[in-house]
Amino acid sequence: MRLEKCWFCSSTIYPGHGIQFVRNDAKIFRFCRSKCHKNFKMKRNPRKVKWTKAYRRLHGKDMTQVKEILHFDNHYSKFFCYTCCILPTCAVLCPALLKDSTFEFERKRNRPERYDRNLAENTLKAIKKIDKVRVDREARHHALRMKGKKAKEQKEAQKELEQHIHLLKAPAVLQEDPSLTLPKIKVKVSQQQSEENQAMEE
Repeated sequence: MRLEKCWFCSSTIYPGHGIQFVRNDAKIFRFCRSKCHKNFKMKRNPRKVKWTKAYRRLHGKDMTQVKEILHFDNHYSKFFCYTCCILPTCAVLCPALLKDSTFEFERKRNRPERYDRNLAENTLKAIKKIDKVRVDREARHHALRMKGKKAKEQKEAQKELEQHIHLLKAPAVLQEDPSLTLPKIKVKVSQQQSEENQAMEE
């Protein structure tokens, strides 16, 4: 079963699904749904549309491969990074160049191979391990992305509190002016209700 990738959003297209567009130069474009097809016809760049995988990988939101981020410049005859436009020595520093070896399995998936029973059994066993590794890496990647979020939210809340401190009343002010506090309301309880409450407590 051959699984294709959407040209615009890079999501998986299963057999019998999606839209196929063949240009005059015989180049084939496959789209997962009409939304992607319409964006393609409007000549939108997938790297600039926030909900596509190309945008998310380019901005370090998702893990990606080096080959998808680097492009070859014929003028300089060297590879450059799409995000920071410098040589691939930035792979150590640039978050966009995080390499994940589990993508290799996805690339091999569409290659036709001769059936081997032992290979098939080993592959099925390995799939569970690969899925676990990928989930762990995605969780680690998400944790790194959200590392300073809590401190940032606390800082913003503190800043907002400092700006609107005049709306709050200090306890000393409430003691000086009792009219600011809500009055206590006394409710009469019948003898029967009090007896029932005592019985329930016992």
